[in-house]
Amino acid sequence: MSEESVAILILWALVFAYSILGSIDFGTGFWGMVYAEHKTMAGKLANRYLSPTWEVTNTLLVFVVVAFIGFFPKAAYTLATVMFVPVTLILFLVAIRSTFMVFSYSLAGYERLLRIVSGITGLLIPALLITVLPVTEGAFVSTQGGKEVLLYSKLFSSPALYAYMLFGLTSELFLSALFLADFAREQGSEETYRVYRRNAIFIGPFTLVTAVVALVSTGPETRWLLQNLAGEIPWFALSLGLFVLGYASLWWNNRAHGSLGWPRIAVLAIIGQYAFASYAYGKAHLPYIVHPDLTVKTAFTTEATFYSLLILYAVGIAILLPGFIFFWNLFLKDRSFIRDGKE
Repeated sequence: MSEESVAILILWALVFAYSILGSIDFGTGFWGMVYAEHKTMAGKLANRYLSPTWEVTNTLLVFVVVAFIGFFPKAAYTLATVMFVPVTLILFLVAIRSTFMVFSYSLAGYERLLRIVSGITGLLIPALLITVLPVTEGAFVSTQGGKEVLLYSKLFSSPALYAYMLFGLTSELFLSALFLADFAREQGSEETYRVYRRNAIFIGPFTLVTAVVALVSTGPETRWLLQNLAGEIPWFALSLGLFVLGYASLWWNNRAHGSLGWPRIAVLAIIGQYAFASYAYGKAHLPYIVHPDLTVKTAFTTEATFYSLLILYAVGIAILLPGFIFFWNLFLKDRSFIRDGKE
C-alpha cells in the first residue's frame, strides 16, 4: 500500500470517528434543549452526557485538522481558501458553544441559555460541516486568475446542498437518539429510554431517504461520482443490511427490562452501517480530494513529513486510547445523577 493510501485511510478513520462522536454530541445538545422541561429525565440525561464528553469530541476534531493539514497540505489550503466563510462560521459557532459549556454549568442562572445555545449550534454546525462533501465533488469550485473560488450563487441554488444538509441533520438526530436510548437503558431509566427509542424509530428511515436524495440530486458535473458509486454496491448492501438489523433490534422483545428493544445492538449496527457506507463513498471519491484537479497523489505531503506524522499519531493514539476507553466505561456506568434526580 502506498504512503498516500495509508494517509487517506488514517484521515478517513479520524473523520469517521469524529462524525459519529460529533453527531452524538451535537444531536444530544438539541435533545437537551427540546426536553429541558420534560416530565421524564430526557433533558437531564442529555445534559449529563454533554457535561464530560464535549471536550473529547473537540480533541478529536484537532486530530482531524492536524492530519488533514499534515498529510495533504495542498488540499487543506484549497478547501480553506474556497470555504473560508463556512469554515470561519463553523469555528465561530464551535467557540461560542465551547465557551458556554465551560462557564454555564458553574453559573446556575445561565443553564437555560446554555441549553438554547447548545441546541441551536447543535443543528447549525453539522449542517455547515457536511457542505464540504458537495464542494469536493467539483460542481461548485472554479479556477479564476489561478485561484480556486467557491461559486456561492450556484451552491446556494443547488438542491444538492440542502439535501446534504438535511442528511446531516437527520443523521445526527438519529445517532444521538439511539445513543441516548442506550445510555438511558444503561442508567436504568426505562421511561427516558422509551422517549429516545420513539425518536430513533421515527427518524431512522429518513436518514436513508435523505442519503439517496443527496446523491441523486447532484448535477451533471458529478456524474463521475455516481458511476463510481455504482461499482460499490456490495458495500452499500452491507450497509443497508446493518441498518435493517439495527432498526429491527429496536422492536425485539427484551424480557430483562420488560420493554421492547435492544439499543446497544442498534447503536453498534448503525455505526457499522455508516462505516460501510462512508467507506464506499470515500472509495468511489478516489483518487480525487477535490474534483477534478486535486487528487490524493498531487495533494500529498513529503515522504519525511508523512513518516514523522505516522509515528506521532501512533504514539498519540497508544497514549490516549486506553484513557479514552477507561473514561467511556466509567462514564456510562455512573448512575449518581439518576439517584440525585430521584427517578
